[in-house]
Amino acid sequence: MLAKGTKDWRAYGCILIGTAVMAVSINSIYDYMQMVTGGFSGLAIIIKAVTEPIIPGGIPLWLTNAVLNVPLFILGIKIKGWEFTRKSVLGALMLSFWLYLIPPFPIMPDDMLLAALFGGVIMGIGIGFIFMGQSTTGGTDMVAALIQHKLRHYSVAQILQVIDGLIVVLGVFIFGLQKALYAVIAIVITTKVTDGFLEGMKFAKIAFIITDHHQEMADTIMKNLERGITGISSKGLYSGKDRIMLFCVVDKKQIVRLKEIVMQTDPGAFVIVTDAREVIGEGFQKNKEKM
Repeated sequence: MLAKGTKDWRAYGCILIGTAVMAVSINSIYDYMQMVTGGFSGLAIIIKAVTEPIIPGGIPLWLTNAVLNVPLFILGIKIKGWEFTRKSVLGALMLSFWLYLIPPFPIMPDDMLLAALFGGVIMGIGIGFIFMGQSTTGGTDMVAALIQHKLRHYSVAQILQVIDGLIVVLGVFIFGLQKALYAVIAIVITTKVTDGFLEGMKFAKIAFIITDHHQEMADTIMKNLERGITGISSKGLYSGKDRIMLFCVVDKKQIVRLKEIVMQTDPGAFVIVTDAREVIGEGFQKNKEKM
């Protein structure tokens, strides 16, 4: 098992990397292209644009992010306690630090669609690292969690959607509808990439096989594919017959061969194939907790 100190350092490393990646997306794509994707970063982009006529260059993103989070974390510690806010405080501080340190450089200066796509990918990777560190960057996530403390009949996700939606709508009035629509594309891409990052990108296939020749089929699969198989006792409620249903997880490239074996062994077999987003164990991804 990993020592607690090692786990903590890995978590902090993920937060450090994730906030840096997020800062690149915010500084070099979202702010440069004036895309408001919600969150305190989106609000900071709006505030920067609004204050630009008054303050040369507008209020910096890092400063807005830091200032908005300070009262939020004070309230969070009071309502939820220090343990709840501890890593989020670090995430918010590191994001502001990277926003200050990393200079903006135009990645996609002339193409809004590519900016939305790659901005979403980069942001999704950054958020994925932060979630792996079991943290957030505060912002609207923390606002939603605190509101949900009072409005318990709503989920944090529902409240967060409303808050971020209002920020995106505010961006429509500042930067126009077209840029807001591109921002929506970026939000969708960010969500998909974050989910894929957390759930695992090494997809596998699961096969459920109902057959009268379960032992012969299991032996053939284990010999040819070198995959383990689990037999599950089952009963057909239509036929009334007791059977063994085979459960097997294989790589994507092995599923074709698996189906060939099934059809050769028992053409009358009933097979269900579905996706597995992540598989941990022998023959697949190692269990990191045991490393």
